[in-house]
Amino acid sequence: MITIGNCSGFYGDRFSAMRDMLEGGRLDVLTGDYLAELTMLILGKDTLKDPTTGYAKTFLRQVADCLDLALQRDVKIVSNAGGLNPAGLAAAIEALGTSAKVAYVDGDDLRGRLDSHPDALTANAYLGAFGIAHALDAGADIVVTGRVTDASVVVGPAIAHHGWKRDSYDELAGAVVAGHVIECGTQATGGNFSGFLTMSPQARARPLGFPVAEIAVDGSSIITKQDETGGTVTVDTVTAQLLYEIQGPLYLGPDVTTDLTSIRLSEVGIDRVAISGVTGTPPPATLKVAVNSLGGYRNSAEFVLTGLDIDAKAAWLRDQLDAELPIGPDYTWSTYRIPAPDSPTEEGAACILRLNARAADADAVGRALTAPAIELALASYPGFHVTAPPGRPSPFGVYKAAYVRRDRAPETVHLPDGSTYEVPAPLAYAEASRTSAETSRASSERTTRPAGATSRRALGELVYARSGDKGGDANLGLWAPQWRPDAVVEWLLDTVTPEWVRALLPEAEDLAIDITPLPHLRGVNIVIHDLLGEGVAASTRFDPQAKGLGEWARSRIVDVPVELSPEELL
Repeated sequence: MITIGNCSGFYGDRFSAMRDMLEGGRLDVLTGDYLAELTMLILGKDTLKDPTTGYAKTFLRQVADCLDLALQRDVKIVSNAGGLNPAGLAAAIEALGTSAKVAYVDGDDLRGRLDSHPDALTANAYLGAFGIAHALDAGADIVVTGRVTDASVVVGPAIAHHGWKRDSYDELAGAVVAGHVIECGTQATGGNFSGFLTMSPQARARPLGFPVAEIAVDGSSIITKQDETGGTVTVDTVTAQLLYEIQGPLYLGPDVTTDLTSIRLSEVGIDRVAISGVTGTPPPATLKVAVNSLGGYRNSAEFVLTGLDIDAKAAWLRDQLDAELPIGPDYTWSTYRIPAPDSPTEEGAACILRLNARAADADAVGRALTAPAIELALASYPGFHVTAPPGRPSPFGVYKAAYVRRDRAPETVHLPDGSTYEVPAPLAYAEASRTSAETSRASSERTTRPAGATSRRALGELVYARSGDKGGDANLGLWAPQWRPDAVVEWLLDTVTPEWVRALLPEAEDLAIDITPLPHLRGVNIVIHDLLGEGVAASTRFDPQAKGLGEWARSRIVDVPVELSPEELL
């Protein structure tokens, strides 16, 4: 067994986590995920100002503080913090003057070499875990990478420890699932968890502990956390992370295709959840590439509407601005909610109306936008004021996914002795039909539930949810908590269709929707295509990363069979 901890789920996560994990208990490897689609855009902008940057500077500061401790405790460190410049990060770590053996993996950066996006700000293929494994086998104490998959920083150490081969598909798939669970840090231990009220006051009072995966030679694992840390690890917190940012029954990776329908979860102790039964098949023949391009500039103005006649005030403001704003930019107005009557506070009697504007030219959304808005300060609806002074336009990025042959992105390991190693290609590839599996069940496959009495309930009275972004698509997982009977699972699997989702979430009314039943996880995964437009960096949606989408869904009122009403299930 190998014990692998995580100390970062994003660029900006808890700085003390690396030291906390190293001091908190026995680990073989400590990993950190610092990259996201938006992070790559941020790092790309950094390199425009200074080509020697492009990596996660926070990670370098953490390593400067903790590397000696890691060496003393014989803990290897593996991270994708290299971003766009893993060589630069490796050099910066070596410059710290420790005795650590540093290796880095690159080959993912396709800027200027992607025919479909020749002017991309960033273009990074998602590499796998065998380069990381080779670096560890060669004696590296710390391995930094560019854009590998989030799970690869966990899978690589497991490969090195257990000696798995390229065709150890079930073992690799099991490690991918463990890696997916812990790569987002405390989301596996109660962070962003719909069932947070079921956590004990003590679990919520302390900072949530970062997760640990104990991975066995057969690829099965136990998810846990270090003693005396906050949060909790249950089947439901692990399910929440498993249903985060997936897009179908097959989880396609550079080393293995993981069958998400094969996952089995069980609680085997306090804060210990076992993952077993995971199966894998060969990976796809192509690599996914995350492409970020500069899309132009955007700006916004937020108007406060207070008290009575909110709709009329908003309409007058829009009429006035529509007559003055220049033609050309893309304008969108946010929606708003009428405040509750007779509010005892002014803030409670107010709402926000936001105007967003995007254009290729910064000047088109600079004073050309803000001047007409501010000039109405004494000439528009009663109570006119804005939430902030006029702001300057800011650049935004557009995310796209591309796919390339593997030989376009050779996975190269740079070893501590100065030598390099190019990772061989997989032994086999998935059939084309295994990379585009149908996800939405046909109506003929659904159980027809006899019509009966129903009651109107909030969906969240029966199910938990977790949501997030995948480029312009939104992912939404819904599942029945472990303490709900199987009848709730059956109702959920029978009920959730694209049409039902469109009624549940009217913003998705005209969008394509995929549904993946995951009965062993007691739920379904939903992908709403294009809900986020051109990705988080370009979206003008109120929640551009769909982080709150699941909680909105849980607040919606739906028809529930009377026998499944919460009071009937007590």
